[in-house]
Amino acid sequence: MAEKEPGQDFGDADDPRLAALDQRLAKAKADGAARQGVKVDADRGYSQGSRVISALIGSLVGSALIGWLFDRWFGTAPWALIVMLFLGIGVAFRQIIRISGERPE
Repeated sequence: MAEKEPGQDFGDADDPRLAALDQRLAKAKADGAARQGVKVDADRGYSQGSRVISALIGSLVGSALIGWLFDRWFGTAPWALIVMLFLGIGVAFRQIIRISGERPE
């Protein structure tokens, strides 16, 4: 907005009223969660996401390695690898569903 026009420029983030409002809202949310017995954990989503990624990568890499070893030992190239990858995908999805279904503490 032009400087001589009436109104407020909402692009200015240094407004102390907005900062005070943000603080009051955060305090009210924390108080409401404490009254309801809900534990506020900001790192829970990050932790759960890390568990999902590690389950996905770990089961796929592990099953691929086992399938490759079976192919080398028994000479069944690429069938054991393919079968083990599909089993690894199934295990990964099962773990992801189990992790996502956990109840918050």
